[in-house]
Amino acid sequence: MTQADILNGPALWFANRGTGFVLLVLLTLSTMLGVLSTARVTSRLWPRMLTQGLHRNVSLLAVTFLAAHITTAVVDTFVDIRWWNAFVPFTGAYKPLWLGFGSFALDLLLAVSVTSLLRHRMSHKPWRAVHVMAYAAWGMGLLHGMQMGTDAATVWGSALNLGCIAAVSVSVLARFGLLAHSRLVTT
Repeated sequence: MTQADILNGPALWFANRGTGFVLLVLLTLSTMLGVLSTARVTSRLWPRMLTQGLHRNVSLLAVTFLAAHITTAVVDTFVDIRWWNAFVPFTGAYKPLWLGFGSFALDLLLAVSVTSLLRHRMSHKPWRAVHVMAYAAWGMGLLHGMQMGTDAATVWGSALNLGCIAAVSVSVLARFGLLAHSRLVTT
């Protein structure tokens, strides 16, 4: 197998698809854990630090898959996606709107990652203001995959997308439900 076969063959396409779906699941899990860790729910069997640690580790794994997803998309020669299209939204020749949503999600996730690494040097308010952009990044990444993903319209692709939407929605509803309950208890 030559280098040209690798760059033009199906291996990169499969790797791109695979990393995209794994990335969606990891970002969904990270978002859920982030939402639930802000609810400050703990128990003797599941302390809050466990949720936060899991959130950080899943996020780190997601960033790794994000790098693999971008690399396979750029290296694959079947569709013309340049490296700068990954960082500069709406500049790609191939499906510029939906590729732009993915680029914008990447930019937001980079901001969230950098500020998380610098959190010990920042006050809470600016860090939190940037960190909540992860919700928008998750949503834009989801739209990117739903519109660009070749498997998004399949039964299993649609089920995965809807499952991720449901999982994050339930997490958000649970968080707000817990906050409303804690307000009733403390008053």
